[in-house]
Amino acid sequence: MLSFAVPWVALLLPLPWLVWRFAPPHHDRTSATRIPFFRMVTQAAGVEGRKGAVVLSRGRIQMAIAIAVWVLLVAALARPERLGDPIVIETAARDVVLALDISGSMDQRDFKGADGENHQRLDAVKHVMRQFIADRDGDRMALIVFGTRAFVQAPFTEDLQSLDGFLDQTEVGMAGPNTALGDAIGLAIRTFDSSEVDQRLMILLSDGADTSSRVTPVNAASIAKDKGVTIYTIGVGDPDASGEDKVDLETLKDIADRTGGSFFFADEEQALTEVYARIDEQNPRQVETTSYRPAESLTFIPLAVALILLLGGVAAMHLTARKSKART
Repeated sequence: MLSFAVPWVALLLPLPWLVWRFAPPHHDRTSATRIPFFRMVTQAAGVEGRKGAVVLSRGRIQMAIAIAVWVLLVAALARPERLGDPIVIETAARDVVLALDISGSMDQRDFKGADGENHQRLDAVKHVMRQFIADRDGDRMALIVFGTRAFVQAPFTEDLQSLDGFLDQTEVGMAGPNTALGDAIGLAIRTFDSSEVDQRLMILLSDGADTSSRVTPVNAASIAKDKGVTIYTIGVGDPDASGEDKVDLETLKDIADRTGGSFFFADEEQALTEVYARIDEQNPRQVETTSYRPAESLTFIPLAVALILLLGGVAAMHLTARKSKART
């Protein structure tokens, strides 16, 4: 499809005619012989005297070339371009932060997998997370890991393959043996500061109780709510254990309730998969669609044609002048 980027330039088309119609013509001086008794000579010859300047006129071919060159120059100024087929780009209108507990208790091998065998908690969680990440095509996601301290393992990115690689690099205890739920939420809030979308979702997975945060999880959840962050909490592990190994289901539930999210408990891989599916159902993916048509500039075509016509006209004028001189 052919279009012009600056179509209003076509208003310049009648400009030469307006100049010819309303501007005074240009006079070109001609050579003459000065003689005495000029009036008597003209009367005797029966002619009238004329001014020593004439208005040059163009031939039909010259006029046609001038008009064509002007039209082509105006067409070039209008920036003709060929539009390609529309290209539609879909971008997610939400950002997701995954916060993963990698404290020492995640090394327990009591998480039942799809094969019926018990697996390390972290390995089973990572297996389900990989599929969840793969299904988020188009979303921006970030990964936070926390133990005694919370760290950004991967900032917001649309490259989900690289995010999956960062997930694979996480190991139990690399952030310390304890659990800092509140610090993880606080770090997620700071991570969302670079987000420009309205839907901000955090998925927090933990198997223990908060033992080393500088800010309590409840207070951090209240701040998250004020920042428009919805937190979904997932508890894994043993709620009947003692000490730091006991998952604090009440705190996880309170965090979710305060931010408008939901709390889930998963004690096996299949249950964890269903949890992620339910989170998807409660938060359907919002998409912003933009489209554009790639444009290929064709400005060089009218410019090239105008140059060829101009050079051809000048060459024709020189040839005509030479032939006239040869005849005389």
